[in-house]
Amino acid sequence: MPKPPVQVGEDPDPTEFLFVSLEQKRIDQSKPYDSKKACWVPEEKEGYVLGEIKATKGELVTVALPGGEEKNFKKEQLSQVNPPKFEKVEDMADLTYLNEAAVLHNLRQRYYSKLIYTKDFKKDLVSQVNPPKYEKCEDMSNLTYLNDASVLHNLRQRYYAKLIYTYSGLFCVVINPYKRYPLYTNRCAKMYRGKRRNEVPPHLFAVSDGAYVNMLTNHENQSMLITGESGAGKTENTKKVIAYFATIGASGKKDENAEKKGSLEDQVVQTNPVLEAFGNAKTVRNDNSSRFGKFIRIHFTGSGKLAGADIETYLLEKARVISQQTLERSYHIFYQIMSGSVKGLKELTLLSSRISDYPTITQGKTRIPGVNDAEEFEQLDYRHRL
Repeated sequence: MPKPPVQVGEDPDPTEFLFVSLEQKRIDQSKPYDSKKACWVPEEKEGYVLGEIKATKGELVTVALPGGEEKNFKKEQLSQVNPPKFEKVEDMADLTYLNEAAVLHNLRQRYYSKLIYTKDFKKDLVSQVNPPKYEKCEDMSNLTYLNDASVLHNLRQRYYAKLIYTYSGLFCVVINPYKRYPLYTNRCAKMYRGKRRNEVPPHLFAVSDGAYVNMLTNHENQSMLITGESGAGKTENTKKVIAYFATIGASGKKDENAEKKGSLEDQVVQTNPVLEAFGNAKTVRNDNSSRFGKFIRIHFTGSGKLAGADIETYLLEKARVISQQTLERSYHIFYQIMSGSVKGLKELTLLSSRISDYPTITQGKTRIPGVNDAEEFEQLDYRHRL
């Protein structure tokens, strides 16, 4: 029966078998290196040995071998040597020169250092890395190497730095931070008013202002498409775009009845939340998921002043009215009405006081954490009166 392996102590330190020490790295990286002279040449016993190019004549290269002997090789027999910084590299996909000699040398040196694990990848799985000057790049179309890995890395690094907007050519990529950042204040809107896109950091206000300026300059209608996964922030960004257009297109003149019925700008801005009450619902992934599509037109006068807006809706998820999954609920409006916050409405619509009396809207959740349906319904009632 085989004996169990012997361990030094109850919990031995594995560090020396996993990492190259800093001292060893300094020694390795201080080795002399000349990329034009250093080469790998085939050798029967070792596979490849390090040589130094002494002379070249046609297709023949004279190489000095470790023992001092000089020997001639064909050019095709030579392999390039990696810089010292790649000595005992953990991931051979990072090597500048990925050839048989370099792989064999790296594995051998790591083995001699008791480092028995090394990662290896097929060439088609390896992507090139951009120079450091492109770190957190504002427009990814400027990247030297535009690949999936570089795009993901750039978006991740910008997100960690709280930079949620990034351009990719004509597109503006937005990553939902699920936090409230002060990016939509009047102060922020003024930063983008009348500015060229390359004069200010990426933002949906920059895209919006560009469309507004193009409309006035070229006298042509402009279109903006906001798309993404559920919960990506399409609804919220749509509201911010509408609010920006309402702000820059405000007439500045106050209607005599503005205090009673609200200004045109207020009416345009508040249309989207009204539609949300009737067309948005809680899903597994999103507490305020739009269950319909909408096409919004905002109208301006020839001088760029706000003139009105209209909205076309389509593709409403009708099945949700009578059926919901366990962790979801029907449209917000049903639960807002049942809150009873607007006096007299439940009696007027002949509704009972218990939501459990209506099984078509109680198959899933009836409440959303952090959302007060009574307050939301009061706000909806106010918006209807604007």
